Amino acid sequence: MAETRTPDSTRRSERSRRAIYDAALSLVGEAGYGRTTIEGIAARAGVGKQTIYRWWPSKAEVLLEAFLERGGRPAESAPALPDTGDLEADLKQVLRATVDELTDPGFEIPYRALAAEGVINADLGAQFVRQLLEPGLQLYVARLRAARDAGGIAPDIDLRIAVELFVGPLAHRWLLRTLPLTHAYADSLVEYALRGIAPR
Repeated sequence: MAETRTPDSTRRSERSRRAIYDAALSLVGEAGYGRTTIEGIAARAGVGKQTIYRWWPSKAEVLLEAFLERGGRPAESAPALPDTGDLEADLKQVLRATVDELTDPGFEIPYRALAAEGVINADLGAQFVRQLLEPGLQLYVARLRAARDAGGIAPDIDLRIAVELFVGPLAHRWLLRTLPLTHAYADSLVEYALRGIAPR
């Protein structure tokens, strides 16, 4: 006689959660954030919309968690910036990789949707900064601190402001699409910023 097993609700919930992640990211990629709905996510994932509302209060929170799980890099898993002893080369490498990421549709579309929604939704914006932006910025701070300790940048530089010299213009060009986002542009940001924070 076959043994009767009780369904594993934990495993079923995890399958549903992952299906919801996939559905949210694919729908935003296909239809854009504005046309993505909880109902659409539920239908694509094969779950009831109440299942989604039980776990998340809005589609923005669904998308943020899905992005962190699948496309983003939460703080605990983000790698340190390279430290070869050549600050300029290391920063150029990182900013070029950032350009590649920001121009990859699979990353750009949900990331842009979250950034835009975060401007008008203060709670989501704070969560977006805390979970996605600030951990990455602190990796830059750590790399600049090592350079400062080695005498590579001026000792009185505010490291958090210095980081914004690199990433701020990159984010501005990407968000507003003012001009193309290229490796050459990333290299120029590093060169210009390093002239301003070099020891004198």
